[in-house]
Amino acid sequence: MPDRPRGTVILDLDGTLVDSAPDLADTLDLFLATMNLPPLGLEATRQRIGHGIHHLVAEGLAAQGVTLDPVSLSGAVDGFLKIYAGRLSAKTRPYEGAADALASLRLTGWRLVVCTNKLEASARGILQDLGLMWAFALIAGPDTFGVAKPDPAHLLRTLPEDRPPSYPVVMVSDSTIDVDAARAARIPVIAVTWGYSRIAAADMGADRVAGSFGAIPGMVEELAGTVSAA
Repeated sequence: MPDRPRGTVILDLDGTLVDSAPDLADTLDLFLATMNLPPLGLEATRQRIGHGIHHLVAEGLAAQGVTLDPVSLSGAVDGFLKIYAGRLSAKTRPYEGAADALASLRLTGWRLVVCTNKLEASARGILQDLGLMWAFALIAGPDTFGVAKPDPAHLLRTLPEDRPPSYPVVMVSDSTIDVDAARAARIPVIAVTWGYSRIAAADMGADRVAGSFGAIPGMVEELAGTVSAA
């Protein structure tokens, strides 16, 4: 990769780069069991991923008829995270073609970052376990900068402060949360057809829709050209 990157590609983690739903679902069910509550299961958990662990735990409890005050919910999140720390990548795997696409983007001079609503330490642990940390210049969770998607500041804080006005940036995600954040940040965005969204990728209002990881490098080049020409 050149010393000066051509631009930055921002990738979401859960449902975009890796399929983490099985480990999140197992962790949530194990956590619910500590409270003598029935399991939620994989599909119900999958529908609640994307807003961060705090939201996932709150929604998981609410699905079982439990609402906690803020202090108790914070303790519940801590309990969830203790379980999750031991199984970050027990079943989590990269999506097909992810490693090759990352290598292609790096080889052609792109700076890659992960911007996720998962805590930074958890995201780093997964990427290290899966052998993908080599690709990324930065991993940004909601605790990294004290801001979370859909706030566009979460995306913008991942970019070099000294970037020129024409610096190309492209977002890649499976989520309407990220499409909204990218739109607010005036960053072109690629929606992927896999992942956890209940809204079809074609209906998210993204600039491009990718049906495979292999299509993403070419789409990044197309969108970067529109930014450079603007």
